[in-house]
Amino acid sequence: MLRLRRMLSITLATFGTMYLVLCVAVFSLQRSLLYPAPQRAQPLSEGGGFSRLPLEGSLYVDLFHLPAPPGAPTVVHFHGNGEQLLTQTGLGTLMHERGLGFLAVEYPGYGASPGSPTEKGLYAAAEAALTWIRAKGVTVQQTVLSGRSLGTGVAVEMARRGHGARVMLVSPYTSIPDIGASAFPFLPVRLLARDWFDTASKAAWVPQPVLIIHGEEDDLIPVAMGRKLGTLFPHAVVETVAGAGHNDVLEDMARVRKHRMASFALGEP
Repeated sequence: MLRLRRMLSITLATFGTMYLVLCVAVFSLQRSLLYPAPQRAQPLSEGGGFSRLPLEGSLYVDLFHLPAPPGAPTVVHFHGNGEQLLTQTGLGTLMHERGLGFLAVEYPGYGASPGSPTEKGLYAAAEAALTWIRAKGVTVQQTVLSGRSLGTGVAVEMARRGHGARVMLVSPYTSIPDIGASAFPFLPVRLLARDWFDTASKAAWVPQPVLIIHGEEDDLIPVAMGRKLGTLFPHAVVETVAGAGHNDVLEDMARVRKHRMASFALGEP
């Protein structure tokens, strides 16, 4: 009996140690998972819509800006965690063809931008970009905040701070810990999370009209999260895309979802 108890104690201690090591590994590596940060060896050359925005210290991020026609809105877009600024030019061109301005903001540590991405750092870059576009004469009422996947958390935080008149969210999540808890239900994700992007808790403080687009077959951010957020924002419309997953929700036939975003940004029904 004593031997059995000793074996049981050793087994429990071994599993406890393994579990603790796993928790430490998740805590240490979570930002590399959350921010894959596609990178380039060379900085973007200024011109053709590209420019560089200085941040605090020696940091900077790149911008891609297509000015709006006089009096038209400008879409300020925050991309997903596996994207970078160069992949936003197609969306920007389409928005510009529809009579909108477009501004995409790189994240610290992405592309050729120095630094490391964090929730605080992404917010700082976003706010600096919005300050920059204000200096260009684009007012709050002419600003439409847009985000995809990870970027939806940035867009919502900027909306909560009063930076835009309308908000567009593609594949949004309720919070990063909610996603983590869904993927790793056996881990204390909420105790380990370093970056929360807690959209659900902020939704009630976003009075702007919100358009949510979500793929019904999204296996990374469940469509249920998009639907839930639709009930939390005071003024939200949720449009789900049958057959679309996480990465192809804006790439459906005839680019209809991108055109839907442009119509919403222009205030059209």
